[in-house]
Amino acid sequence: MANVLLIRYGEIHLKGQNRGFFLRLLKEDIAAALEEFGAEVTLGQGRYYASGIADSCLAAAVDHLTRIFGIWSVSVAKEVDKEFSVICETAAALMQEELAKRGGSCTFKVFARRSDKNFPMTSNEICPELGHVLLERFPGLSVDVKEPEVSLSVEIRERAYVYTNEIMGPGGMPAGSNGKAALLLSGGIDSPVAGYMMMKRGLELECVHFHSFPYTSERARDKVVSLAALLARYCGTVKLHIVHFTDVQLALYERCPADQTTILIRRAMMRIAESIARKNGCKALVTGESVGQVASQTLDSLVVTDNAANMPVFRPCIGMDKYEIMDIARRIGTYETSILPYEDCCTIFTPRHPVTHPKLDRIQKSERAIDDYERLLQEAIEKTETLVVSGSQASG
Repeated sequence: MANVLLIRYGEIHLKGQNRGFFLRLLKEDIAAALEEFGAEVTLGQGRYYASGIADSCLAAAVDHLTRIFGIWSVSVAKEVDKEFSVICETAAALMQEELAKRGGSCTFKVFARRSDKNFPMTSNEICPELGHVLLERFPGLSVDVKEPEVSLSVEIRERAYVYTNEIMGPGGMPAGSNGKAALLLSGGIDSPVAGYMMMKRGLELECVHFHSFPYTSERARDKVVSLAALLARYCGTVKLHIVHFTDVQLALYERCPADQTTILIRRAMMRIAESIARKNGCKALVTGESVGQVASQTLDSLVVTDNAANMPVFRPCIGMDKYEIMDIARRIGTYETSILPYEDCCTIFTPRHPVTHPKLDRIQKSERAIDDYERLLQEAIEKTETLVVSGSQASG
C-alpha cells in the first residue's frame, strides 16, 4: 500500500489537438519540482502520478507542487489493487487515522470516481457500500453529506487510489506555454501580483527594475531581488534586469516641468523596458497599474504612457482596487516583502501636484527639449545589470 501523489490539472482539459504540448510542458515542470525527492512522474488517464517519494518528504513535495502553474490540486493517496475488499481495508486504515486526530468521532462522506468502466461497481454503488463498511467498523462515525469533517475519496483508474485530502494548486496554464513577457518590477505591492497573474496564464517572465542609486538604497535593490525570488518560486528561476536609472531621472527632474515628471519617467521606463524585452525575446510588457490608483494611472496618463511603447502592454490589475491586490499579494507570499519601507525610484521624485490629464504633444515637447535624451536612454540600457534569481533564494 504505497503512497503516491495524485496530481490534477485544470484548463488543459479544454485543449483540443494541442493538449499534448501542454501536458508535456506540465510534466517537465512537475519532474523538475520533484527532482530533489527522487520522484518518478507518469501521466495516466486524466492525472499525473508522482511515486517513489519518502513519506517524510511528502509534505515538502506537495508544497513544491502547489506552486506549479497548470496544477489544479494534489492529493496524497494510497495506491492499491482494484479490488473492493482491498479498497475497504485501505479506507478503514485512513479513517482510523482521521478518528485518532479527532478524539474518536467525526462526520464523513464518501466520494467515488470510476474512470475504469471495467470495474464491476459504479461510482454510485461504491459510495454507499464503502460508507456502510466504515460505519460498521467505527462506532464514532456518522454521515454528513453537506459539510463532512472528513471527505474520503476513491478513484478507480489505472489502479485504485484512496485519500482524504485535496490541496489546491494555483491552476492556470504551464509556465512558458504562451510565450515570454517583461515585467516592470517595482518594490511595491502591485507589480509582483501582476507578474504572478500573467505567469498563471502561461507567460514566462523576465523582470526589469529601475534603480536610482544613491537616491534609492541598496536595501531597496535587495528588496526587489527578494520579490523576484518569491516570484521564481512559481517557475524555478527569473532573470532580473536592473537598470541604472539615475541619470535619466535627474535629467527629467531638472529640465522638464515639475508636474510632468511622473509621466515622463513612466515613458522613459517603457522605452527602456521595451528595448530590454526585445533583446531577450519578450513579446509584451507587464505592469501593475490599476486605473485611477495614482496620478500616472488615470486613463489619460495610461494613454500617453502607452504611446512610448510599440509592443503590447498587459495590466492584469487594471480593474482591481488596492484591497483586492493586497489580498492576492498576501496569498502568493509577496505582501510582507513589498511593504518593507525602502523607497523605489517612482516615489523619490514625485511632484507635489502631478498632471493627471497629460497632453501627448506637451509631453513629447518636453522630451525633445533634452538634447541628450536618446543618449541617456541608451546608456541606461547598456549599463543594465542582469541577475538570474532562483526560487530557492526566497526567504518568504
